[in-house]
Amino acid sequence: MLGRVANGMFWMYRYLERAENTARLLAAGHRMAITRGEDVASEEWKSVLTTLGQLTAYTAQHDDFTGAHVCDFVLRGKGNPQSVLSMFERARTNARTCRSAITAEIWEAVNEGWMTLRDLLARPVRDTSLNLALAAIRRESTLARGATHGSMMRNEVYSFVRAGTFVERADNTARILDVKYYLLLPSLSYVGTPLDTGQWDNVLRSLSGERAYRWLNAGRMEARSIAELLILDGRFPRSLAFCYAALRENLDALAQLHGQEGPAHQLMNELEERLTGRTVEAIFDQGLHQFLVEFIGRNQAMANAIAEQYRFNE
Repeated sequence: MLGRVANGMFWMYRYLERAENTARLLAAGHRMAITRGEDVASEEWKSVLTTLGQLTAYTAQHDDFTGAHVCDFVLRGKGNPQSVLSMFERARTNARTCRSAITAEIWEAVNEGWMTLRDLLARPVRDTSLNLALAAIRRESTLARGATHGSMMRNEVYSFVRAGTFVERADNTARILDVKYYLLLPSLSYVGTPLDTGQWDNVLRSLSGERAYRWLNAGRMEARSIAELLILDGRFPRSLAFCYAALRENLDALAQLHGQEGPAHQLMNELEERLTGRTVEAIFDQGLHQFLVEFIGRNQAMANAIAEQYRFNE
């Protein structure tokens, strides 16, 4: 396979996954903002931008953190190359470039998804229609993923598709959890208060984990139990453990096809050692923030190693 095709497929699905996670995070921020005072709502929207890595770009254009401005910037901001609309457009561009590597169903899902969002986000989204817009983003990403699962041959292309998906998903889960625990919580004095409980509930909702967590923990909101679900529980499809088990499966498939392992596989082994056999107590003893920052850095190194090993620039 040409490196540019591998690169296109890898990034196409990273963009689709990132767009969906961005919509999930905005929905969680909106829920928190409408149930809290103006000061708390402002901090909530600021934390959303921090999680997305868009705070600096936003503050260069705005001097407040209102929901209308934040949502417009993140969803469709013309000066924001990381907006949801830009991400879907890049996914569509990659799909068009790699038409010979994908099925007609995948192309139709991505192309129609982009056209739907282009029309939906042609004008600023009103607060009353924000939830509908965010649901549409999640739906279009899900439809593209469903078309992939239902029509794509399980070959080398599919392995790059899945690798891109789970590298991106792991990054988003780690960032959301880190911002809550280290940046979003204003003070240790808030631990155990309704504000703290509400924030943890929003973390779970933004990752579609609230029902799984309540089923496992009888609804008790507790930081260590939530961290254990999102980091170590291999049954939960957005946990770090699940993402890396899936990433390992697809890297192994690529190694079998190419007849050898490489630097990406060696790094995979190192990262697995840091997750396998760990307890949530050991993670908290190390420091949850320190663990997550280290993971995010190593996850980025993994993405770079995959790109270098499979010559994405050729």
